Amino acid sequence: MILIIFGVSGAGKTTLGKLLARELGWSFIEADDFHPAANIEKMRSGHPLTDKDRWPWLEQLRQQIERSFSAGENAVLACSALKRAYRDRLRVSDEVKFVFLSGDYALVEKQLRSRHGHFMNAALLQSQFDDLEEPKADENVLTIELGRTPEEIVESIKAKLNLARTG
Repeated sequence: MILIIFGVSGAGKTTLGKLLARELGWSFIEADDFHPAANIEKMRSGHPLTDKDRWPWLEQLRQQIERSFSAGENAVLACSALKRAYRDRLRVSDEVKFVFLSGDYALVEKQLRSRHGHFMNAALLQSQFDDLEEPKADENVLTIELGRTPEEIVESIKAKLNLARTG
């Protein structure tokens, strides 16, 4: 299974993804590691990415998901996946599950501003919310409300998806 933790920048995808992967004994994949240097520089300088910027990145992520499946490896992927078309591109099989981290602007902004050492310019948060297409019921996405500790959120994800350590 590949579990994609998604939401806007600052929602806690990496923190929660790493914790969940560790607890499950799965691999962790950070989608930001797949961005080309031009995308990172664009975001660092305060310019939002366009669909044109994102499609090659999403293709790299899709290939990584396929490699994980080929290797028989379970993984947690932290990825913004803001638009339905992006999620559809990453959904290579029924074994790809999505968890949406939902929170209001004020909460996410507070989390984002407390983060250090990340290239994402906090001024871009509004563009992330503008681009966000919240999942519809037919996408079969687990929505998790932010506002609890990472440990509580991870326990909620594990319980709702009936996940237990596999490795």
